[in-house]
Amino acid sequence: MMVIDNLRYNLSEHPSIVGFRWSHAQSWGSTWFFLFNSIAAYVAVSVFLHLLLLAVFRHRRPLPLGPLPAVHSLCMALISITIFAGILLSTAAEIRDTRWSWRRTRTTPFQWLLCFPLGIRPSGRVFFWSYIYYLSRFLHALRTFFTIIRGRKLSFFKLFNNSIVIFTSFLWLEFSQSLQVLAILLTTLVYSVVYGYRFWTAIGLPSACFPFVVNCQMVLLGCNLVCHIGVLLLHLIKGGCNGIGAWGFNSVLNGAILLLFLNFYVKVHIRNRKPSGCGGAAVKEAEKAEKLVKDKDI
Repeated sequence: MMVIDNLRYNLSEHPSIVGFRWSHAQSWGSTWFFLFNSIAAYVAVSVFLHLLLLAVFRHRRPLPLGPLPAVHSLCMALISITIFAGILLSTAAEIRDTRWSWRRTRTTPFQWLLCFPLGIRPSGRVFFWSYIYYLSRFLHALRTFFTIIRGRKLSFFKLFNNSIVIFTSFLWLEFSQSLQVLAILLTTLVYSVVYGYRFWTAIGLPSACFPFVVNCQMVLLGCNLVCHIGVLLLHLIKGGCNGIGAWGFNSVLNGAILLLFLNFYVKVHIRNRKPSGCGGAAVKEAEKAEKLVKDKDI
């Protein structure tokens, strides 16, 4: 019981979490200048590294990276599950402390998860974990460099997707955007499973007999689509959700990502013959699909 209490305190009741405030002066990486420069640097370094390796190594054989991808996957899995647990406990605490103020508008906890009330400020528990999630996107983007070094492949989708994820998570904080709590819960839950699976296979353990990562990505994108529809309905019914302008911009960007990935998913899985059972042929087909999807990371 003491362990659970300590965990709850450190993830949702610590003074630095409760007293967090998104501020350009106090929060690292919180300025527009930093955002645009970091994304530009990410794209520039990716392109430069890709061209450099193509010039130095004429052959297309993969370059070994040793245990680095496995260590990165393990770190991302642990970070994702920590953020998931932190924002889950923080959400429960925020609902407990503020639901008395929802009685006038008859707002339910689920509606609050989708639609923040107008005028909410980016401070407190859930925004602390939103900030940690924003910072973790830079660590997530390191997979691009692994792909470039190992296979000399540079995908427009990977650059676009990672840049948009960093940009949208910044907008969540800057405009106190609705939906971010539920989006972080879903994303970190899927990320913890996906990166745990990547670590599992990276250390040589057997992989699934179906394209595990691809299906997780489709589940996440489908859930995000349903949540976006819910925000729109609540905005029209309840008279407004906070940060709806940023939400609309994010919806357009997420829609573009969804269409690109859905097109890829159809080409790889629907048009190909589905392997039956869980034998060697099925595992090989799944591994082939997972290799193709490396450029379509969530």
